[in-house]
Amino acid sequence: MTNDAYSTLRVRSEHGVARIVLDNPPVNTLGTTMMRELRTVLTGLQDDSSVRVIVFSSAEPEFFIAHVDMHIREEMDVLQELAASAPADVNVFQAIGELIRHQPQVTIVKLAGKARGGGAEFVAAADMTFAAIETAGLGQIEALMGIIPGGGGTQYLRERMGRNRALEVVLTADLFDAETAASYGWINRALPADELDEYVDRVARNIAALPDGVIEAAKSALPADDFKEGLLRENEAWASTFSRPAAQHLMSGGLKDGAQTPAGKRDLEGLMRGVAR
Repeated sequence: MTNDAYSTLRVRSEHGVARIVLDNPPVNTLGTTMMRELRTVLTGLQDDSSVRVIVFSSAEPEFFIAHVDMHIREEMDVLQELAASAPADVNVFQAIGELIRHQPQVTIVKLAGKARGGGAEFVAAADMTFAAIETAGLGQIEALMGIIPGGGGTQYLRERMGRNRALEVVLTADLFDAETAASYGWINRALPADELDEYVDRVARNIAALPDGVIEAAKSALPADDFKEGLLRENEAWASTFSRPAAQHLMSGGLKDGAQTPAGKRDLEGLMRGVAR
C-alpha cells in the first residue's frame, strides 16, 4: 500500500494503525475518484490482520470533506460503473458509509475542519470521531440544495442522536459546532485544536495495542445496526428530490456563485440560502 497508488488519498500504516489522509484539493469534495479509491483501500484492509485501527484525517485543515462533488451529475457513466459494483440495496453514496460501518478495524475520524453533506455522513459512519473545538463543524447541507441526505445520513443520524435532533440537523441545514455535535452524540468528543492530534494518536495506538481478539469481540458484541430498509427508504426519498427542477436550479446556482470554492465553502449555508432567494 503506497501513497503513489492513489490520487486523492495518502495512505501509510505503522504499529497496527493505518492512516488515511483525504487529499483532493482545493476543498476535498467527495467525487467519483475518491469514492473508488476509498473502496479499494478499505476493501484491501479488510483482510489485513496487521492493521487494527484506521484513522481518517484531511490534508486540507479547513475542510475534512466539503460535501459530494456537485459536478458528479456530469459523470453518470462512472456513477453507473460504481453502482454496478456496489452491494445490493444501497446506492453508490450509501456504499461508502456502509463499507466504513462494517470495517473489521476500528475506524476513527480526526476532524479539524468542516464536514458537510457526504462528508458529514462519512463522519457519522465511522466508529469514533474526535473534533477540534475551534475549527471543526458538521452540517447536512442537502436541504438547501433541494434534496435530502442520500448517503446514509438519515439513518446514521437517527441512530446517534434520535429522530428529533436528526430532523433538526436535516431540515435546518445549519452548520453545527463541535461542542454541540458532541452534546448531540454526533461525535465522541470535542477537544482544543492543539490537543487533537495527540489525543487521537494516543487512542489509536492504545486500541491497536490491545490483546488479540479484543477488538473483534467488542465489534461483534456491538455490531453496526442493519439499516437495509431505512437505506432503501432514504434512497427513494433522495432520488425523488434530486430529480426535481428545484434541486437542479439550486445546485447549478450554487456552482455559479462559488459553492465549490474555498471562499464559498466558508459560509456555504449562507451562499445556498442566497441562491434560494
